[in-house]
Amino acid sequence: MAELTVGQPAPDFELSNQFGEPVRLSALRGEKIVLVFYPFAFSGICTGELCELRDDLESFKSENARVLGISVDHKFALRAFAEKENYDFDLLADFWPHGGVARTYDVFDDESGMATRGTFIIDAEGILRHIIVNPRTQARDIQEYHRILKEL
Repeated sequence: MAELTVGQPAPDFELSNQFGEPVRLSALRGEKIVLVFYPFAFSGICTGELCELRDDLESFKSENARVLGISVDHKFALRAFAEKENYDFDLLADFWPHGGVARTYDVFDDESGMATRGTFIIDAEGILRHIIVNPRTQARDIQEYHRILKEL
């Protein structure tokens, strides 16, 4: 698989959200997308990152940006996670084939069987505009997301 680069179309996919509803990336044209891959629901750093996104969701909406979280967890685990933490954005289940979308975005770790901390900012036309990959133990800075979104 070729490495993803800024300026190319974001690979399309369809995954179920925490309610079992299909979400197709290409159907979201017209909105900027902040695609956030994270290792697992209910884990410490992941919960902290997603709570920070939750608490700043209105800022993303005011920038015409939609947040999509993706992990290899099953939709039922994601629903429990979203309910516990009051997440008001889609958590997508990259459960089967296990990590298929994370593999497409080159953020799947075969050794651990989970996605790494990859973030892809996609413009309203579906073009990759920024790629951020952090080590598993390092939380991401969402202020960087806002800086990039403002430039689009």
